[in-house]
Amino acid sequence: QVQLVESGGGLVQPGGSLRLSCLASVSVYGIHIMAWYRQAPGKQRELVARMAGRDNINYADSVAGRFTISRDARNTVFLQMNSLKPEDTAVYYCNAFNPYIKKDYWGQGTQVTVSS
Repeated sequence: QVQLVESGGGLVQPGGSLRLSCLASVSVYGIHIMAWYRQAPGKQRELVARMAGRDNINYADSVAGRFTISRDARNTVFLQMNSLKPEDTAVYYCNAFNPYIKKDYWGQGTQVTVSS
C-alpha cells in the first residue's frame, strides 16, 4: 500500500509560482509511474504531468513550458508551477500507478487558486 500526501498549494497571483510536493510512504521509484493530475470545479480530472523515469516525462499541452515535474533521491515528487494563470486553478492530486498490479494510489489533493 502506498500513501501519498500533497502539500504546497495556496493562493497566488497570475504570473506567480508555486511548488507542490508529494511525499510517498514508501519508495516508489523503479516501480511506480508518478504523476500530477488536477480537477477544476465542474470539470473532469485531467493529467498535468507524468514521470515514468528520469528521461520519460510528459506534460499536458496547457502546462508545457511552465510546469516541471521532478523528484528527489528518496520518495518525494515535486511539481514546480511557473507563470500561473487563473485557468490553472484546481485541486491538484498526486498519483502513483503500479503497472505490475495495475493499481492506482491517490493523495488527498491540494488546492491551488490563481487570482488577483
